[in-house]
Amino acid sequence: MDIGLSLSRNARRIPNKTAIIYEGETYSYERFNNEVNKLAHGLLKQGVKKGDKIAFMMKNSDKFMIVYYAIMKVGAIAVPVNFRLTINEVAYILDDCDASIVFFDGDYTSLINYATAENEKIYMKVAIDNNAFDDQLAYEEILTDNIIDPNVIVDESDDVEILYTSGTTGYPKGALFDHHRVLHVVFNTSMNMKINPGDNLLHVAPLFHSAQLNLFMVTGTYLGCTQVIHQSFEPEKVLEAIEKYKISIFFSVPTMYNFLLQVPNKEKYDLSSVTRCGYGAAPMPVAVLEQTIELFGTDQFYNMCGQTEGGPGAGIFLLPEEHKYKMGAGGKASLNTEVRVVDDNGNDILPGQVGEFIIQSEMVMKRYYNKPEETKKTLKNGWLYTGDLATIDEDGYITLVDRKKDMIISGGENVYSTEIEQVLYKYPKLLESAVIGLPDPTWGEKVVAIIVPKKGEKIDHQDLKDFCRKFLAGYKVPVEFIEEVEIPRNASGKVLKYKMREALNSGKKINA
Repeated sequence: MDIGLSLSRNARRIPNKTAIIYEGETYSYERFNNEVNKLAHGLLKQGVKKGDKIAFMMKNSDKFMIVYYAIMKVGAIAVPVNFRLTINEVAYILDDCDASIVFFDGDYTSLINYATAENEKIYMKVAIDNNAFDDQLAYEEILTDNIIDPNVIVDESDDVEILYTSGTTGYPKGALFDHHRVLHVVFNTSMNMKINPGDNLLHVAPLFHSAQLNLFMVTGTYLGCTQVIHQSFEPEKVLEAIEKYKISIFFSVPTMYNFLLQVPNKEKYDLSSVTRCGYGAAPMPVAVLEQTIELFGTDQFYNMCGQTEGGPGAGIFLLPEEHKYKMGAGGKASLNTEVRVVDDNGNDILPGQVGEFIIQSEMVMKRYYNKPEETKKTLKNGWLYTGDLATIDEDGYITLVDRKKDMIISGGENVYSTEIEQVLYKYPKLLESAVIGLPDPTWGEKVVAIIVPKKGEKIDHQDLKDFCRKFLAGYKVPVEFIEEVEIPRNASGKVLKYKMREALNSGKKINA
């Protein structure tokens, strides 16, 4: 079994069923498969071979899915690229992954031109909307009329994706997966969330990110679901789409849920078709979660806590029924997964202690591409060391408290930002926040909170500090609040704490 074959089978099994809806354009499974095959044969005609790396820097769209599945059909390796990266970051990824071809939206024509100026490995650059430079091809130029499945044998053990990490602590690393690992993500997700062919999915989080890509896009296509695609996240349009297309499964990152809550007259939208909601990629404040459950009118929420290196199906799940007595926890091991929380010597910690969250699963990456030393540090004795700090309670539920590199040590005490952020989100005038540690001559590090007020609200810093004291020990209460218009995040919704620390330590503004 392989990922491309799942689409071919659905084209034969349910040819007339709606597969994709994008900006008024509708594709049946037969049409979707035909368009994929036209491009797949075009790639073969251009000399693509099994194992070639094909990068694509594209926003969510119908073409994103077509390009991805054409790569699957020819046995190549897909390398989705974050479209919010800088020229230098894109150049680094394209060189690091050994890409020979890159697809890109027309908006990135110039960026790709500069990012590939010194890259001799790339022999073909394809502009999706035909906005190509002289040395670039237009998408239409490489299409063929051949709608037959290409005669390429793809095995489950063949490499399929290089997914670059979010880069929350520096340059991203490419996690390598084969078809077997990604297919196990599909099986896990469909069983955990009870996804079935009758479900309608909405893609609003970026498809280049491992969660939206593997947990939902590949799963949705494998099962034969109908998938609605939004190019970007616009809160009101999301609520409109849920009502219009009777979306039954919705996944988003916590930040997006928070912004849905800010939509005026949000209660007027009929969201009753949604029977399951997933959240992940970043901690979900309990206060935001409680309001979101009320907005959607269902308590069927799943906390999906993993990371790129885990596919991201390997990790922990908090199931809907467990939210009733463990809300705020990460959960227990997902199917086909083993998880532990260990100390620096690899021993399991006791309840109340803090250790590193580690994972063992068939969904975990094979290795970091081109990074043997980084791989050795991360994959040890069959376990993926995530770099996430966590606790485990008496019932075996795991809760992530911080990244190792983000933990604050103030006056010799360990301070975990997630605990403080959960309290800050209870403050009614606050929209979002992030807690970091900054150097302090007396305490080593001081606790600093970057805060964003809700629209039209003013926050009294002393009042906010007094509010925190009701819930936190004195050494955990932020000594300083810095107001910003937004919290810096990557396209996956993860907070870039290292960038905030760098900016403030050098005397610069965070969002300069």
